[in-house]
Amino acid sequence: MEPVSIGARLASSIVVPLVRKLFVTDGAGAGLVDQPVRVSRLVSFTGEKRTLSDSELHKIARELVERSAQSTGVSERLPAFEQYAVVNAVADSLRAVGRVDMDDVQAVQLGYLELSRRLRSGNQAATLGLSAAAVLLHTNVVDTACLHILHFFTTRSTFVPRTLVEQSRRIEELSSKIDTLIMRTPSPADSSFEDRYTRYISSKYGKLTIFGLDLSGASEAWPLDAAYLSLDATGTMVGDVPLVLPAEQVLAGRNRVLLRGVAGSGKTTLVQWLAVSAARKDLDERLLYLYGLVPYVLPLRSLTRGGATLPSPDEFLSAVGCPIAHAQPTGWYDRVLTAGRGLMLIDGIDEIPENEREEARRWLRELIDAYPKNHWLVTSRPSAVREHWLAGEGFTELDLAPMSRDDVAAFIKRWHEAAGSADMYAKELLYAVRAKQELDRLATNPLMCALICALHRDRRGYLPDGRKELYDAALSMLLSRRDRERGIYKPGAMRIGESHQVQLLQKLAYWLIRNGRSEMDATDVVDLLSQALQAMPRVAEQGTAREIYRHLLVRSGLLLEPSEGTTQFIHRTFQDYLGAKAAVEGLDLDFLVGKAHLDQWEDVIRMAVAHARSGERIRLLTGLIEAGDASQDARHRLHLLAAACLDDATELDPAVRADVQHRAEDLIPPRSVAQARALADVGPVVLELLPGPEGLTDDEAYFTVLAATRIGTDAAISVISGYRSSDDRRVRAELALAWSRFDTDRYAEEVIAHLHEDDLYFVVSSTRELDALRSLGGRSRLKLTAPLTPEQIMRAGHRLTELWIAADLRCSWEWLSRFHRLSILTLELPLPDVDVTSLEHVSSLRTLRLPASATVVGSEALPDWLQIVRTS
Repeated sequence: MEPVSIGARLASSIVVPLVRKLFVTDGAGAGLVDQPVRVSRLVSFTGEKRTLSDSELHKIARELVERSAQSTGVSERLPAFEQYAVVNAVADSLRAVGRVDMDDVQAVQLGYLELSRRLRSGNQAATLGLSAAAVLLHTNVVDTACLHILHFFTTRSTFVPRTLVEQSRRIEELSSKIDTLIMRTPSPADSSFEDRYTRYISSKYGKLTIFGLDLSGASEAWPLDAAYLSLDATGTMVGDVPLVLPAEQVLAGRNRVLLRGVAGSGKTTLVQWLAVSAARKDLDERLLYLYGLVPYVLPLRSLTRGGATLPSPDEFLSAVGCPIAHAQPTGWYDRVLTAGRGLMLIDGIDEIPENEREEARRWLRELIDAYPKNHWLVTSRPSAVREHWLAGEGFTELDLAPMSRDDVAAFIKRWHEAAGSADMYAKELLYAVRAKQELDRLATNPLMCALICALHRDRRGYLPDGRKELYDAALSMLLSRRDRERGIYKPGAMRIGESHQVQLLQKLAYWLIRNGRSEMDATDVVDLLSQALQAMPRVAEQGTAREIYRHLLVRSGLLLEPSEGTTQFIHRTFQDYLGAKAAVEGLDLDFLVGKAHLDQWEDVIRMAVAHARSGERIRLLTGLIEAGDASQDARHRLHLLAAACLDDATELDPAVRADVQHRAEDLIPPRSVAQARALADVGPVVLELLPGPEGLTDDEAYFTVLAATRIGTDAAISVISGYRSSDDRRVRAELALAWSRFDTDRYAEEVIAHLHEDDLYFVVSSTRELDALRSLGGRSRLKLTAPLTPEQIMRAGHRLTELWIAADLRCSWEWLSRFHRLSILTLELPLPDVDVTSLEHVSSLRTLRLPASATVVGSEALPDWLQIVRTS
């Protein structure tokens, strides 16, 4: 969709009656003709059939200009003399239609934009001396008029049948789309405020804080366009393969989505990306569904700070601290939401206490009941809400997939480019991540990748093993080494040792955790520091509690102010890490066990096991086992949490380890997606407990494979390979989908090569995988999830009979004719329009599968034997 087409904001209901007056009507008995008709014979303001006077033509031009000026708000900024000049210019352009030296078919072939250009170029002097706004208004009005003129030609009864039917369809569809998008444009009374608001959104969320970049001397705030890495979202199987789509497309064709993802997986970054994309309006075709939507970024941790009740729509902006909230026009929010223009981005269901989530769901349900036509995205950690938690409200549930190996490589390269680091550091780190199983397992989300990049650069290539060791090193890097090595300290400056900073930060973190919050008021921070400083005289003598708070905020690298007067940790994982340390040092072990059934405490307890000494670790794990034994409702969660803690237990009594593993064995094999996800969260330690396929039901085998593939380390391949001979299509589809998470060649040799091909699409996301398939003799069914070139896809070989394309390849389709056996093609593209015209050259094709929501262009050019099937 060209932006200029949207500029005039003239609905078809306004333009069509005016355009019809420009042409003669078909007389009685008019029928189909065999030859095109000259445009000059059709107009009503020249020749013998003249029925429209010059004054009436001028009146039509005036109404078009006035309507457009009012709908865009230009009338408020355009002097009367300029608007009158635009009317004259539009009248001259419309008059030029009678001088067009072509027939109606040729005009339709020309296209409305080229026709408009020709009409306007005939009298360029009409806009000389006018402002840019006046010239743009003239252009937009004539463009829109030409669109409807050509549409009028194609709908006349005497238009040559079967001629340029496709161009006619495109014009009609374009007209319909313009009407839809016009409905998303604000009224003149609101446009000024919306311009301010969208500029604010673009500024506030247009940069991303990337961990560790400031240590290199680069800005820690990275432009979102450069930082954003498109990850995949996955869902339940659709037809023959699991659903896989780019995360930024989760709301394309879906109005309500609950998106789950582990800590650091990129949920909040996706929210920022969608908000900024909608605010900027300069969208490509893939994101056109966001055009005209007004983003509301609603982080629940901020909305519920201090026990506040969830806001009503008129309070959305003030509740998140938007500085221009007071300027919103009266009733603006209601006009936006009633028209279905709201992009509701509700971030972090997991970041409010568990006992408040039902109230949040009621709040959400009431909002949807009141304003059902909007787009809604809700994010959460996987364990925070049960499966189908929002199914009753019509939400589709999707998961953010772990980063593939290609994603990790791309992130490492971008991080080092932004940091200005030598390319050798990026290459060394990529090799280390691929070579070390421990690092490979940790580098599955953007936060951990950034942490690993920063530590690798800071330590000149040396990286510790294990999650706790990585966090220990990161704290040391942030709290002491960076200031010392960058020469920040000056005589007389406040200097607080690393251990003292940790003690102070621990108290803040533990307060947040105990109160079920992710943010706290700055006044509460100062009060907590005041209490803590009473036991730290050497620190207290360096300044007041408020001064020390400012020092921690500016220099620690661990705190930030999301809005004035509030404080939070840069990421929830650092809060959990420090809070767990405080709990262990305070011997709150029984308290931790008592909270273990709450999802907000899961990572805290895992970190506590890592911090604990041997005896304390035994108390924690024994407490989890006993609490699980005593609870019917929380037994599975507590026993699985104990099993997950084994990965962080560097030293543990063998008898306790055996007890934990014995309880976990009772939960294996998994019998649901939720259980499979929970087992995957336990980590590689669960791999040795997962059974082989013998004796399992089809469901148990599928959920076991689901758990193993989500663990994602190469150590899982030995478990996965035991299922490679399965006849169950779900198992084989999951094994084919998981390829990108493992070493390409090894997985191809041990898994892909042995999968039964019957009814199975092999999912391909890189040229390396295509080459591996070719070395295996090729496959007859492929699903492409990456934007490969036709030349690269040709490596698939000539066995191909069915192809599923789920990425925008930015090309036409005639090259598919080289696959002489290709009979079924599925186009699941992230685009509103699918142009299939060039498929007429693919003579072997018999079935074309297209999404139900896509607009098809060019279907009339296809042969009669090609069947088009719509998929949901």
